[in-house]
Amino acid sequence: MSQNNSSNNLVAPKSSAALNQLKFEVAQELGITLSPDGYQGNKTSYENGSIGGYITKRLVTLAEQQLAGQYK
Repeated sequence: MSQNNSSNNLVAPKSSAALNQLKFEVAQELGITLSPDGYQGNKTSYENGSIGGYITKRLVTLAEQQLAGQYK
């Protein structure tokens, strides 16, 4: 994996593997191929933004369902 120079800190550090898997799932659904080495510099801002936006949308939906007691 590539070195992560991001200043974003995960609240739950053990969730990084699940978030990475979610990123690849969302990219596949959108028809975007991600590099296995983690380098995404060859992707457009639109592609990267789409992936991030769909991840956020999915996480918000999961949180809403969990708060409503519907998550199983």
